Amino acid sequence: MAAPSASSPAARNGASDTTAARDPLIIGDLTLSSRVLLGTSGYPNPQVMLDAMEASGTELVTVAIRRVNVRDQSEESMLELLQRHGYQLLPNTAGCYTAREAVLVAQLAREALDTDYVKLEVIGDDETLIPDVEQLLKAAKTLVDDGFQVLAYANDDPITCQKLAGMGCAAVMPLGSPIGSGMGLVNPYNLRLIRELITDTPLLVDAGIGTASDAAMAMELGYDGVLLNTAVSKAKHPVAMAQAIRHAVKAGRLAHTAGRIPRRLYADASSPETGRVGT
Repeated sequence: MAAPSASSPAARNGASDTTAARDPLIIGDLTLSSRVLLGTSGYPNPQVMLDAMEASGTELVTVAIRRVNVRDQSEESMLELLQRHGYQLLPNTAGCYTAREAVLVAQLAREALDTDYVKLEVIGDDETLIPDVEQLLKAAKTLVDDGFQVLAYANDDPITCQKLAGMGCAAVMPLGSPIGSGMGLVNPYNLRLIRELITDTPLLVDAGIGTASDAAMAMELGYDGVLLNTAVSKAKHPVAMAQAIRHAVKAGRLAHTAGRIPRRLYADASSPETGRVGT
């Protein structure tokens, strides 16, 4: 990826001088200095959204194609606003319940936004918003075969995630907990297992993050990034929460790469036993 322009989020945040720039997130042929992907819905107003995005350091933001008018070229359109501020758009198929719907929405997004990247969501029901595995796998296969770079929102099921990675998805994104719940990572065991099983495909925790510590935990588990929306947009102070998430992701990534000490059942004195007074 070329050096960020003066108006890009990476340039505004000084990414070229940070550790993050030397440890980029690579998804397909896309290189990002930020490991935070942010949604665009539910903010009090567009200015708060833009301020939160800048505070988070994000460069790639998701937009629900079924809920925006992709042909709206007015000055105040959401898509135009985001592009004018230098953000790369990741269209998503939110609101789709079948593979057929999701594929159609992805194709419309490709035509309207001139991108092969898509966040694939195929939801099973309105109560949990948990993915329908059968329809998800079917849609992912169709889109990958059609040349899309698919970032697949998935259940925290190791087998499903392995299948998505095996069919060539650009990234696999298991949920931490249901969308918008803020419950955090309710099954870290499964998330850890998914990371151990999938080593050559980017993994992001998508959905359920409620606060900064959840994002840090995801990164400490070895995930490559986080995708979130409600934790920021519905926070009491969205901009402050976005900044907290940004720092948490950096801290979690650094802790993971540093390598934590093993957990022990009993104490292990850090001071040497030899040379004690009286011995």
